[in-house]
Amino acid sequence: MLNNQQQTAPYAIASLVLGISSIVFGCFFVGLVLGIVGAVLASKGQRAVQANPSEYSGAGMLGAGKITSIIGIIFGGIYAIYSIIAVAILGTASLAWWDLFGDLL
Repeated sequence: MLNNQQQTAPYAIASLVLGISSIVFGCFFVGLVLGIVGAVLASKGQRAVQANPSEYSGAGMLGAGKITSIIGIIFGGIYAIYSIIAVAILGTASLAWWDLFGDLL
């Protein structure tokens, strides 16, 4: 007797969980890493589904995982740029403060 049930697409749940986590942790560098890993897993899963579409179900989860991972990558990238700019501004401000008030100490 053959089992006609389809398997869940490979990496579908993992990519969705990583994508959602990358959005939640987007304000830390962890979100950027989780988003990249989630997008890679979603791409691998989509290639497997395209090779054997009748064997797998859950292609929608792969799409959602890829989209949420991309959103997480964008949030993580914005946070990284913001952090670099903030450190540059604070570093410059502290040097200017030291030039003005360093003699008093």
